[in-house]
Amino acid sequence: MDLEKLSPQELLRRCLSSETEAPWHEFVRRFQPMIASVIIKTLRRWGQPNASLVDDLVQETYVKLCANSFKALREIESDYENAIFGFIKVVASNVVQDHYRKSLSLKRGSGKGEEDLEIVQIVPASDTTFSERIERRAQLQQIDQCLQAYASEPNFARDYAIFWLFHRQGLTAREISELPTIQLSVKGVESTLLRLARLIKSKLNEEPETQ
Repeated sequence: MDLEKLSPQELLRRCLSSETEAPWHEFVRRFQPMIASVIIKTLRRWGQPNASLVDDLVQETYVKLCANSFKALREIESDYENAIFGFIKVVASNVVQDHYRKSLSLKRGSGKGEEDLEIVQIVPASDTTFSERIERRAQLQQIDQCLQAYASEPNFARDYAIFWLFHRQGLTAREISELPTIQLSVKGVESTLLRLARLIKSKLNEEPETQ
């Protein structure tokens, strides 16, 4: 089979199930330009990117993705395919931020470790207590239930992905609009997010049925 013709979702499945290196070569060919682009863009917040540092952080991104028997990649295996692009973008961006956090920690002598990928996905960047994290998990579950109530609507899978790429993985409306198969302008993504927010608010405000 021509691996270049596989969808991102199918390629990821092939990588995780195959014992050969060919699928992974295609994975690197397809995703490395995007990973490098995200890293360079994030590095520019702190100054001019260094080629050697970019290479190191690209490799660190792969380490993150492949850690614990590809745990992070396995968790998105069954998601809408645009989540693959969004997730990898977030991981690459977080690798850069971790690099600078570690640099600052070494300078200050704090020795603070890296954040766990699972926590990064669902908890804001600001410091939170354990109870606040638990409360946020419950809120996200409630929001997800509200969204699932509209699963029969046209384009639900796309809109569902847009919502979580924005609210959980931190992509901007512009970044989401640039993902393959979204096929919406920036304003279209913003309109979708606004519409879903109104639907969720309406669902949450529904009065319970009287017995």
